[in-house]
Amino acid sequence: MSESQLADAQPRLRRSLGLVSGVGLIVGITIGSGIYSTPSIISTYFGSFSGVFAAWMGVAVFVLIGGAIYAELGTRMPDTGGEYVYLRKCFGPFVGFMFGWSQLFIIRTSAAAGLAIIATDYVSFFIPLSGTAHTAVALSIIALLGMLNYVGVQYAAVFQNGTTAIKVVGLLVFATIGIVLLTGISSHLGDTVENVRSLSPMGNLVAALMLIVFTHIGWDRLGYVAGEYKNPRKTIPRAMLIGMVVIILIYLLTNVIYHYALGMEAMRATTTPAADVMQLMIGPVGAATVAILAIISAVGSINGTMMSATRVYYAMARDGIFFKSLNFVHPTFRTPTKAIVVHCIWAGVLLVMRGSFEALAAGMVFAILIFYTFTTIALFKLRSAETGDEDVYRMPFYPVLPAIYLIGVVGLLVFRIIYEPEKSMIDFAFIASGLPISWFWLKGRSSDQGLRTGSDFTKNRDKKRDKKEDASAS
Repeated sequence: MSESQLADAQPRLRRSLGLVSGVGLIVGITIGSGIYSTPSIISTYFGSFSGVFAAWMGVAVFVLIGGAIYAELGTRMPDTGGEYVYLRKCFGPFVGFMFGWSQLFIIRTSAAAGLAIIATDYVSFFIPLSGTAHTAVALSIIALLGMLNYVGVQYAAVFQNGTTAIKVVGLLVFATIGIVLLTGISSHLGDTVENVRSLSPMGNLVAALMLIVFTHIGWDRLGYVAGEYKNPRKTIPRAMLIGMVVIILIYLLTNVIYHYALGMEAMRATTTPAADVMQLMIGPVGAATVAILAIISAVGSINGTMMSATRVYYAMARDGIFFKSLNFVHPTFRTPTKAIVVHCIWAGVLLVMRGSFEALAAGMVFAILIFYTFTTIALFKLRSAETGDEDVYRMPFYPVLPAIYLIGVVGLLVFRIIYEPEKSMIDFAFIASGLPISWFWLKGRSSDQGLRTGSDFTKNRDKKRDKKEDASAS
């Protein structure tokens, strides 16, 4: 039996995800614990709510452009693996490998570990946990979600949709209560305070923007399970638009309520603004409700990340540039079970090794921004080569919007290096740890093994033009 026949005989990922699951995935991944913790930190970088709101609005525009970029990439190349597929296609196996390595080694597993810690922190609101018990509960959360993803993407999707519905409804209820009950409270939206951060105005802005971007991260993972959508070319852009609009509206409204009720000084003094607002409006029951909502939000985000990131490892192994054993789809569950196990194990290792949410999240945004740069350039290459079917989704105002987005991403990277050079170098070291591994995996491999780079793009474009000309002539 030939290699192609063997490949055809292997179990394939099940195409069972629709629009609701797509929206559930992006909203569920993105709305984790960030909205419950970062606003109080962000307030320390500004002197008034107007500055805070402007920063959140700016990032909202930024992520909408990013979402449109990823929607087009996902429809041009609707294969499981997301960014890995785009980067490997456009830049070759080295960049594809480094992206996948970073996903496993620092980006997605750090997110899982960090969110497990946050979820456990809120469990401690009800049950006091010692250091060892706290770690054990966090590891158990990762393990239980791993088991859920192991036995079937349809079950993980149901869980994702359920937790997403709860967190969205919960935040909408929070917003509704705020709108109704805060009318009897004096507004603090006009409060002004002295800036307490020692960075320059630009340094403060960049630091705040990094936190806000972290809170929005999630739109990039919709394409990771493109191979499991029933109709990816229609589902991906629709799910992206609906999901991002829902997220942005919830975030903006929640921030307005926080600052309306608490003001700048109180926001700076708390680490749990949502609980403080609910305590103010309802009392202890409100605070406990927010704690439960935060737990659900965190575990939903971990589950969504696990659903998406593990497909990158599987796709890399399928292409022969990662551990061969990860190119495995369970014959019964039809999920990449070995990739799921590896993801859970390494997330647990990072949780024990690094220990705190802050340490785990420190390099996450920095590493992601590096690859956002490459994926944006990939869009230009794929457009130029006319890769994909003629009915693919095309983002509006090309090439102006992706060019603005690219400038923004590179600008954040440069300013982060300028203002936090030591942290940036440590984060980069995690990514660079894959360099010697990449040499081992890619040694002796031809760049045209399953790839289309350089001249291949040109050939693809020329073939399409010839086809159009022949059709016109006939």
